Amino acid sequence: MTIIQTDSRRLTGPNLLSDRAGAVLDVALPEPQAEAAIAAWTDAVGTMLRAIDWSAEEIRVRRFAGGANLAISAPIDALYAATEVTEWALAAANAVLAGTPIPDLAQAGTRLRQLIDAERRPAVLALSRAASSRGVTFLVDEALVSVGTGTGVRCWPVAEAPSPEAVEWSAVHDVPTVLVTGSNGKTTTVRLLAAILSTAGKVPGFCCSDSVSVGDESLAEGDWSGPGGARMVLRDPRVQVAVLETARGGILRRGLAVRRADAAIVTNIAADHMGEFGVSDLESLAETKLVVRRALGTGGRLVLNADDPVLVRHGVAGQTPIIWFGLTPGNPVFHAHLRAGGEAALLEEDRLILAREGQRFPLARLADLPMTLGGAARHNIANALGSAALAAGIGVPPDVIAAGLTAFRGGPNENPGRLNLFSVGGVTAVVDYAHNPHGMTALVASVAALPATRRLILMGQAGDRDDQALRALARSAWPFAPDRIVLKEMAQYRRGRAPGEIGGIMREEFLRMGATPETITEADSEFAAVHEALAWARPGDLLLLTVHSDRERVLALLDGLRTQGWRAGNRVPS
Repeated sequence: MTIIQTDSRRLTGPNLLSDRAGAVLDVALPEPQAEAAIAAWTDAVGTMLRAIDWSAEEIRVRRFAGGANLAISAPIDALYAATEVTEWALAAANAVLAGTPIPDLAQAGTRLRQLIDAERRPAVLALSRAASSRGVTFLVDEALVSVGTGTGVRCWPVAEAPSPEAVEWSAVHDVPTVLVTGSNGKTTTVRLLAAILSTAGKVPGFCCSDSVSVGDESLAEGDWSGPGGARMVLRDPRVQVAVLETARGGILRRGLAVRRADAAIVTNIAADHMGEFGVSDLESLAETKLVVRRALGTGGRLVLNADDPVLVRHGVAGQTPIIWFGLTPGNPVFHAHLRAGGEAALLEEDRLILAREGQRFPLARLADLPMTLGGAARHNIANALGSAALAAGIGVPPDVIAAGLTAFRGGPNENPGRLNLFSVGGVTAVVDYAHNPHGMTALVASVAALPATRRLILMGQAGDRDDQALRALARSAWPFAPDRIVLKEMAQYRRGRAPGEIGGIMREEFLRMGATPETITEADSEFAAVHEALAWARPGDLLLLTVHSDRERVLALLDGLRTQGWRAGNRVPS
């Protein structure tokens, strides 16, 4: 019997297993002997922790089908050494299970103490303790150390970390910080809340899966929804409110970027990225997303989707005050919560409402929110409600929330790649990021009422989803009733899959559902797939283009075609 290591990493902030920083091993375990294997590792790591004078550190184990997360807490300036501790314990446990001699404890202890001493930064640790005692944020990475956030931040190179006595603490403070997580709608929620804050006269800083921005300035492009993007926002001295998209991957790989936040939202829970890091079902995915609760304590506000049954089940646990949001005014969650004096953001007929303290504050009509397509885009109504609830949770007045929502138009300049509609050459093209069945179902429902002579859908997927997830994505698109299906290859996202393998699986599923072979084509890149879709189109057609890697080029192409007066049926410029 052998415990097989599948991953080893540092945990730099509150995480799925603990509030503390540390190190974690992901391991595969043979089920009949799993408990014996975990006991052997726990005993070995405890022995080593005592040997290196870390006996006060925590040992945490999280079981899942076929494996476990094995973790220890550790000082923040010794996390690389902590990974070595967990891996030594794994080797020792495997030796015990095999009946062979364990690695020499004294020799290993000496080596690990040397690693700890080499990694240690006493000045950084002292600054961390001083910040904690003053209730302000402390951040450290390979290059920089900082105290406070936004307009109250002070930052230094790690090698030049000052003594606590040298810091002008009177100038150090934290700005309000909001965490945004969930399966779908995160980036739109981030951008909506930033728009509301701008309307309130604040300078928002935000990171998301597209960029890092402060006010109207973009600082970086790409996926910055992890701790690195959060630190960039929090360390910008212009920022008055920080809005941090907090993706599942970042939570599981490193933990939260911050230990304290003023509000957080979980937009929804839907199947995506299943099987990674021991998260294999909706319940464990909800537990992962709800790690944001660890940063709120009893003083923050947790915003949850009352229409999501998994979040409703999890919402009753914990002491953090909840603001519910949802599309169903008759939802019993709302009734019980409002009777108890709670807050909620909900849809009543065609109007978004903020309810609290026995009052109802009207925010906006659906007709005033273009991103909702007059109410057809139900997921964007939910995003607007969630953003309103978040804003209320950090004290933005209802009239300012209303002004911010109606000022947000949701087009490609404000919300690129999220339900962007183009009328070009007699064709309606919709560009969206939908990348899982939940998101695709919402997208298809949103555009169902748009007129169309013929319909085309362009889609693809990354290779880290299993075959069933690829088939489920195809099934979620089938209600669109496409006359043409273009499957795109995304070479940079194959993630171990063979060329054409992902498209082949999705093609099989479309054929099984009733598509004919001549209606399905494949393109070797996302941009080539868009060209093929436009070349096929004729006036009156509807093109649903799910775009991920080449979004900026695609948006520029569509805008250029519109400017040039291109007509469907003519050659598409390259």
